[in-house]
Amino acid sequence: MNKQIKLITLAALFCGITTITTATFANVQSSEKAEKHVEEKDDGHGHEAKNEHKEEKNDGHGHEGKNEHEEEKDDGHGHEGKNEHEEEKDDGHGHEGKNEHEEEKDDGHGHGGKNEHEEEGAGVKLSKEQLNLAEINITVLEPQAMTYSIYAQGEIKANDYTSYLVSPRVDSVILKRHVALGDHVEINQPLVTLFSESMAEAQAGYRLADSEWKRVQKLGRKAVGDKRFIEAQTDFEADLGRLYAYGLSADAITSLATNTKKLGQYTLNAETSGAVLSDNFRQGQRIESGGTLFDLADEDTLWVEARLAPSMELDLPENSKAQVNVGNNTYIATVTQKAHTIDPVTRTRIIRLQVQNDGHKLHPGLFADIYFALETDKKVLTVPEEALMRGSDGDWMVFVEENGEFKGVEIELGRQLGKSREIFGLPSGTKVVTTGAFYVAAEIAKGSFDAHNH
Repeated sequence: MNKQIKLITLAALFCGITTITTATFANVQSSEKAEKHVEEKDDGHGHEAKNEHKEEKNDGHGHEGKNEHEEEKDDGHGHEGKNEHEEEKDDGHGHEGKNEHEEEKDDGHGHGGKNEHEEEGAGVKLSKEQLNLAEINITVLEPQAMTYSIYAQGEIKANDYTSYLVSPRVDSVILKRHVALGDHVEINQPLVTLFSESMAEAQAGYRLADSEWKRVQKLGRKAVGDKRFIEAQTDFEADLGRLYAYGLSADAITSLATNTKKLGQYTLNAETSGAVLSDNFRQGQRIESGGTLFDLADEDTLWVEARLAPSMELDLPENSKAQVNVGNNTYIATVTQKAHTIDPVTRTRIIRLQVQNDGHKLHPGLFADIYFALETDKKVLTVPEEALMRGSDGDWMVFVEENGEFKGVEIELGRQLGKSREIFGLPSGTKVVTTGAFYVAAEIAKGSFDAHNH
């Protein structure tokens, strides 16, 4: 009986232990599965998470984070950031900016600019002492007709209309010269003596014709008959014309009848007064008909040839005046001709003027500076060259005064009118700084400089 009780008791105890062991084993298995599930959620850095939400809060440095979103606020240096957008406001140097758009207003030097147009339109006020010290003058723009000049290079030329080329009209040999380069000669003054076989034949024929014609005239037309009379007259006139054509003067022809010098010699005389500009020959030289012996020019009036760019539109009516400067001397010339073609060598257009050469100080070949005097066809707005300044963008500007404040205003440039410049973009009556613009520009730049706290 006691043995049965003991066996029952042992069996009960055994069943109980088995039940407990089975439950415990089930709990252990459940725990291992959970741990396995948790291990799979490891972050890839060898860190185990106890809980999906709790361990993911760990920041990877052994610090537990409270929330996944809070971890993202960490800046990577162990510092917690409050907000992703707030971090973007940082300027990269540990300074927090308030707003992205506010940063864009920075001018590139760490200064926040208010507005680009406000900076360009910045002005400055100057005291009376500053105006007087800088000698600043202000002029009210008013349209007015302007006289101005256009410059051109030029050259003094001989007046071809009053010049004369001395040349033999038959092949000849030069026997003797009577004038030299640079001499001033008068009309009918002997220039050169030559010899020509053709001239000798013409002179001999003239002598015969002259003698026959004088005899026929003395006998009378009725005595010699009409035929002989007409033939004698015709031969005489033909031989006389030939001598004129060869360049002999009337006096030289008249003297042939009584002159005992050798036939074939003849002298060329000056057909006009002037200066000898060239005499490129030697005595004893043979020269063909038409070759130049002397170049005579009347220097009382000379030409001035001005050369202009072909694209230059210049309306110069005839008899317009121009100032010609040669060295230290100044002359007034008159426009006489305008070329309608372009010089193929210099690619320029020629304007020809005529100048009086009183005192004979001008000579062909001298260079000249020419200033054409012109006037605008309508009234225009102009400012002196010194009033023009370059803006920050490279455009031209002037400084305008309004209510005591000076501001830079961009304008467009027109023609060069002497020492002034035609401008566009400002209304009539605008007050513009005409002298001292550089000082005003410096003061405006100084004001902008101070505004940036430098």
